Amino acid sequence: MMETDGYKRIGLGVSLVWLFFCLFPLYFVAVTAFKPPIAVSQGPTYFPFVDFEPTLQAFRDAFSGLRGDFYGPIMSSIMVATTATALSVFLGTMAAYALVRFEFRVKLLSGLIFAVIAIGGFTVLSEVYEWTVPTALATVLVVALVVSVSANRLPLPGPVLGNRDVTFWFVSQRIFPPIVSAFALFLLYAEVGRAGLTLLDTFGGLVLCYTAFGLPFSVWLMRDFLETVPIEVEEAALVDDISRVRIFFQIVLPMARPGLIATSMIVLAFIWNEFLFALLLTSGEWQTLPILISGQNSSRGDEWWAISVAALIAIVPMVIVATILGRMMRSGLLSGSIK
Repeated sequence: MMETDGYKRIGLGVSLVWLFFCLFPLYFVAVTAFKPPIAVSQGPTYFPFVDFEPTLQAFRDAFSGLRGDFYGPIMSSIMVATTATALSVFLGTMAAYALVRFEFRVKLLSGLIFAVIAIGGFTVLSEVYEWTVPTALATVLVVALVVSVSANRLPLPGPVLGNRDVTFWFVSQRIFPPIVSAFALFLLYAEVGRAGLTLLDTFGGLVLCYTAFGLPFSVWLMRDFLETVPIEVEEAALVDDISRVRIFFQIVLPMARPGLIATSMIVLAFIWNEFLFALLLTSGEWQTLPILISGQNSSRGDEWWAISVAALIAIVPMVIVATILGRMMRSGLLSGSIK
């Protein structure tokens, strides 16, 4: 019994140390945001009203425009993150539902046919016939999709990929280093802009990028959630001659609401904190909060009070989201949905 109590004390001590390491950076950022510049430059201080006199001067400078436009990046982050999260979770839920309820058999050779037609056709149309990049890309993708789907119906030799392979393909999109896809997306947006459709530094361009960015997470998470929805309810609805569309919207989505909430919060956190895509795809008008934080310096060096204000503004919404999710999990609302 005494040995068990000892282990409990050791576990409690380790947990408290870990809690300190997790919370101290947040505390230091919050404290620094309320310091006057001289309190920052004189050395580390930790306790308001003891080491320094707190002030709101850094917040007044930020929202008065002295430190640049704060309102624009805040609104950009809110609009882009919420819209992209809604789209990626909605599309990901539909894809996850299809992967759970229907059986897919994708012949590997048909996938290779798609790749050959897409890559080879794009090279021929853009280099030999000098088509514009957007036109050539759209054309070859449509042709490659039609041909590969038709070929998949034929008795082709070779391996056949199932639902688990399709799911892994979705998740594998996040395996590649982000700089690879970010730079390629920048070049694509630039070419589309030359054709007359502006996507760089626009709301639509960022939403399109972040929807694709969040889609693998949505498919992966919602697939596990939808597997917990009892199929007997859907089968009863099918007996009553209810269409699959109505079943999805009126039965499956309400029953999967806890999963939708949890997935939305997780995807929102990823999109809200994303830096690289926003850095490459924006130049001023639609810059997000991570870009704002990285730009909080001056010719005199890093002004940590201003950086802390921007960081605090970016942190608080995600802390609220994490708190809500934690309360939902503790109350059992998500019980049985998260594995």
